[in-house]
Amino acid sequence: LANKAAQYKTTILILGDSGTGKELIARGIHYGGMRAAGPLVPVNCGGIPESLLESELFGYKKGAFTGADHNKNGLFQEAEGGTIFLDEIGELPISLQVKLLRVLQENEVRPVGDSKSRQIDVRVIAATSKKLEEEVKKGSFREDLYYRVNVMTVKLPPLSERTEDIPLLCQHFIGRFNEILDKGISGIAPDAMSRLLEYHWPGNVRQLGNVIERAMVIADDSLLLPEHFAAELIYNDRHTRNDTVFEGLSLKDAQIVVEKKLITQALDETGGNRTRAARLLEISHPSLLTKIKAYGIDL
Repeated sequence: LANKAAQYKTTILILGDSGTGKELIARGIHYGGMRAAGPLVPVNCGGIPESLLESELFGYKKGAFTGADHNKNGLFQEAEGGTIFLDEIGELPISLQVKLLRVLQENEVRPVGDSKSRQIDVRVIAATSKKLEEEVKKGSFREDLYYRVNVMTVKLPPLSERTEDIPLLCQHFIGRFNEILDKGISGIAPDAMSRLLEYHWPGNVRQLGNVIERAMVIADDSLLLPEHFAAELIYNDRHTRNDTVFEGLSLKDAQIVVEKKLITQALDETGGNRTRAARLLEISHPSLLTKIKAYGIDL
């Protein structure tokens, strides 16, 4: 979906929990599209003081306020011909949301203190870890802006829902930190990998990278062992270790066992109500019915 979206100027909203890689996807969209030769300007909407946010985004004219001794382009103008990435757009104050809506609708910005607007050619990618529909209901995010940024949505699932990525990500991080730390780590022992696969990763990919780096700092040999990882990974109180699931390295077999267990638990909690169970499992009703039949689950 991201690859397809990269070929157009369409505004994209990237959704996902903190640490799932939203900025990485935004960079992939920019550099994989027709605007790759232009600038990519990332903006942390929650990291700039509200009093400075408007002038940072849209620029200002000389004399607009005390200390404005020259004209200054804003970040939207800096992104001309390229992409601006508005990270954590849900943190924007309401006053700025109105002005951002105009930018998206009219493709123009008005610097602080200026009486004229300026046309811009900028592709907008926004991201948030907040549930914007709920923010709209609470009145903290404008409904019209929500529909304007939500033209195309790319949703990143948490790492716990894509465990098949963990070995690949581990390989990537080992390669990166071998260079940074000047180490010669070749891989991860099977029993250590099985623990990584069963952990629930509340910090997602960012946490996995930190865990791998810490283990590599501790390790003296070329292989990362269970004792090199933090205690919360080795003795995980949320997921009791099940050696029958992870005694091999087949992710496909492990997925079947885990899915069957979770589906059975969801059906028990809902009294066999498949619609509510599907909602708990965050999958579609037809998908649940298919899995119930495939796994031979008795209702």
